[in-house]
Amino acid sequence: MTALRLKAPEAFARIHPYVPGKPLEEVAREYGITDAVKLASNENPLGPSPRAAAAIRDGLNRLHRYPEGEAPLLTEKLSAHLGVPADHLVLGNGSDEVISMLTRVFLGPGDEAILPEPAFLMYDIMVNCDGALPVPVPLKDYTIDLTAILDRITPRTRMIFLTSPNNPTGLALSRASFEPFLDAVPEDVVVVVDEAYIEFARDLSAVNGLHYLDRGKNVAVLRTFSKAYGLAGLRIGYGVMPADMAELLNRIRPPFNTSIPAQLGAAAALDDVDFLQKTLRTVHDGLDEIGQSLAGMGLDYLHSQANFLFIKVPMAADALFEALLREGVVVRSLTSYGYPDHIRVTAGTPAENAKFLDALKKVLG
Repeated sequence: MTALRLKAPEAFARIHPYVPGKPLEEVAREYGITDAVKLASNENPLGPSPRAAAAIRDGLNRLHRYPEGEAPLLTEKLSAHLGVPADHLVLGNGSDEVISMLTRVFLGPGDEAILPEPAFLMYDIMVNCDGALPVPVPLKDYTIDLTAILDRITPRTRMIFLTSPNNPTGLALSRASFEPFLDAVPEDVVVVVDEAYIEFARDLSAVNGLHYLDRGKNVAVLRTFSKAYGLAGLRIGYGVMPADMAELLNRIRPPFNTSIPAQLGAAAALDDVDFLQKTLRTVHDGLDEIGQSLAGMGLDYLHSQANFLFIKVPMAADALFEALLREGVVVRSLTSYGYPDHIRVTAGTPAENAKFLDALKKVLG
């Protein structure tokens, strides 16, 4: 077959595609394991919010209609839930889409965007897509190095990405470090604070980006329904930012970017307080249980503010991943993140956690 002659911007040659965690269906096909547990993608171990699932079922007879572009029900509920005006909100097909809108509006060829390394790969991908240059800054002691980020700011810097709690380490930025950092950031730089895991944070000193929307800085906070609310399959997230920023993003937001099931499910999930509390108890108990067992095995791990653990292992992470896979447990090797001797494990149900720990002990002997 003759290759097509294609011409794309040079920046696309720098892009490495995002590789998700191995799905259970793939494990079943490749290994013949039908009872595997997936602890690789930081999903909710309890499934979706029951109230969200019921709302989606009730709305199935509307699927022949386009959704309401402004998603008024969800927007109103989010506004009340977060305590922010509705004109501060931008809805997305996952928070990934809000990232793409931010980079499209505020970045162009020749601009720079600073991001932690390692970080969510979509930051790098979206920055490159808009012809800007990603400027990675390595973590320091497994946390985002705010001092080093300030040192990398140049006249071409237009955006800074921060993730708190961070992925893959699970550590959160503190208010004591974030506030002087924000004060030092130039007024024309957009600071994106990705808080996909904020609901799980137990550290009372952790940053909450919503508290900094009225500080006279360009702060955009990203959040999602994928993790704590159990709606990863619906692809629904949102950004919270000053009204003038939100207005610019909403100008380019696709008119029907959030589906009817996503809008109905997310709105109902906000009302399902019991499910959220059950999720948090399950995750926190799971983190504590796994952590205690790891300590008993002599393995080091970080005390996470997310729903996963960052674990140092005494063998190559890729080899351990493969060995655990053959025991029916899917975790995340962090070799591609620059940590060839670490894995990331999502807190699951008690039974899933026990299966992981049993498999880990077996593999490590």
